[in-house]
Amino acid sequence: MAKSAPEYWLRGPVDGIPALLQPAAHALLQTRLEARTYTKDFDESLLWEMPHGRANVGFHLQHIAGVIDRMLAYADQKSLSENQFEYLKSEGKPNQDIHLEDLLLHLETKINEALIYFRNINIQNLTDYRSVGRKKLPSTLLGVLFHTAEHSQRHIGQLLVTVSALSK
Repeated sequence: MAKSAPEYWLRGPVDGIPALLQPAAHALLQTRLEARTYTKDFDESLLWEMPHGRANVGFHLQHIAGVIDRMLAYADQKSLSENQFEYLKSEGKPNQDIHLEDLLLHLETKINEALIYFRNINIQNLTDYRSVGRKKLPSTLLGVLFHTAEHSQRHIGQLLVTVSALSK
């Protein structure tokens, strides 16, 4: 039996990522791995099914990617674009033209964008104020980046439960 690799947080530092952002990078890399792992044998015909009225697998994959994209906009002190609002509205809506592999690739692209952002950050700015959302709720750059990572892990847990419920 093959020995599995430890979780990302136990694999050591991610090259080029500042020490203070290592936990966020580890969480995003774990999200990328688990999204693939949990959907490996998933029946794609169930992608938009909502077991017990809960969010579908498609939603979780779209939502994680969307949150990463939106949080990086807030990190850059930008308002959301019309495209981002349209994407937000479409999260979880059944679309037979969107396939599981499309969602996984899009998620991986957004995770890679976040890791590039982390590599290029000036750590002196991590405690700088950032406003979030239309209400301009208060946070910091570090808070926004941490939320990007922890929110991805929250939805990966929900994705696992949804996949498990639909695969029975």
